[in-house]
Amino acid sequence: MNVGRKVKAQTISEQPSINSNSKNAVITNSLPSLPLSTIFAMTFGFFGVNMAFSLQSSQMGRIFQTIGADPTKLGFFFILPPLAGMVVQPLVGKYSDLTWSNKFGRRMPYLMLGAPIAALVMALLPNAGSFGFGYASMAALIFGAIAILFMDLSSNVCMQPFKMIIGDMVNEDQKDLAWSWQQSFSNLGGVVATVFPFLLTICGISNVAKRGVVPLSVRLSFYIGAVILLAISVFTIIKVKEYDPETYAKYHHIDLKHHQMAPSLWKLIKQAPRSFWEVSFVQLFDWFAFQYLWTYATGAIAKNVWNTADTASAGYQAAGNWYGILTCIQSLAAVVWGFLVLSKTNPYKRKFWFRIGLIIGALGFIGVFIIHNQYLLILPFCLIGISYLTMQTEAFSIFTSSLDGKNEGAYMGLFNCGICLPQIIASVASFAIFPLIDQSMPGMILVAGIAMLLGAVAVGIIKEDKPQKGTINHV
Repeated sequence: MNVGRKVKAQTISEQPSINSNSKNAVITNSLPSLPLSTIFAMTFGFFGVNMAFSLQSSQMGRIFQTIGADPTKLGFFFILPPLAGMVVQPLVGKYSDLTWSNKFGRRMPYLMLGAPIAALVMALLPNAGSFGFGYASMAALIFGAIAILFMDLSSNVCMQPFKMIIGDMVNEDQKDLAWSWQQSFSNLGGVVATVFPFLLTICGISNVAKRGVVPLSVRLSFYIGAVILLAISVFTIIKVKEYDPETYAKYHHIDLKHHQMAPSLWKLIKQAPRSFWEVSFVQLFDWFAFQYLWTYATGAIAKNVWNTADTASAGYQAAGNWYGILTCIQSLAAVVWGFLVLSKTNPYKRKFWFRIGLIIGALGFIGVFIIHNQYLLILPFCLIGISYLTMQTEAFSIFTSSLDGKNEGAYMGLFNCGICLPQIIASVASFAIFPLIDQSMPGMILVAGIAMLLGAVAVGIIKEDKPQKGTINHV
């Protein structure tokens, strides 16, 4: 069978009635359990999308410091990606709720638009220092900033369909499985993306360049990532077919014409379920922490391990490569944790695992601060990987369990603002915190660890952590 094709054909009238004595009891008008092949096709696409984000997050600090950005002003550049996400994600969600194409579906048209643009900008970003603008020139920094902005705009357009389709098509019994698979494939994409500069260097590609120019090993990594992003996106578009409007309305217990209604985003915010605010409050701390990891990790590792802050030095560039390897290890740890642990957890224990994940992450950040041996850094980055996957899986599982099929795309977009806003707050706060701790990049990682501990405490405010009723337990 074509992956996802039979999903459309399985209408409510074809399902058996409720049999309370049967192990495979069915509740009419609820989302059916999907074949694992369908869930694979829905979640594997995140492999390609996260290659863009992983290359950006692992190499962005290195790129901007290489082309001459003042380390004390890095926060300005790191405001742009989450700001783009706050604008794009709610809009994609809102308008994809209103998009119904029998040929291409509801969410996939946005992936078809975003993927080619994201690939193009991925090829441009690492060349910010290659057009003769000059080291630390305003032109080079502006070019890099614009490239980052457009890369994040297009990457967010790509990312949203994958998140929304889980809310559209996956029932409560399989939701933790789907989210953990998606985040695991996401991290696997991060593994492939972040290891490229290191492997290319081993293969003889230059890892150093003249002052102000990003090394060829980094530029080639972005080119390869762009090609893979396009290929994976095409695979998902071909293999996944969404529910038609009639089937979607029946499964979600909503009026067939509901998608024609378009409440404002402000109205949706005012009517948001309680879990929207509860989980977003927790994310204020954990995404604050990860913003500092992405911004300062390369500099922190260079200072602690190679004892240098000179971005043109071989030691600093080696630290950049090693951070890529550590990000790869982080992602591998997340993949193993996702497949072996989170995909099998009890949906009634989501809040418990959320808190455990944040505590594990805090230990990882603190480990990065205190460790001065490059190989010992592997352990804290494994802990950070486990935390990264856990906090995303449980946050989305808790929140989407409170949705009812109405305006799911818009709500998913708005919910992602709870990921973007903390990153903006962290970047703005860095202008005060960084000088306060004597411009210590390792110190900023310690601040991140403290934020994760505060997030673990904040999990206690979450009350809506129970899975929805009325799911189907058969395939």
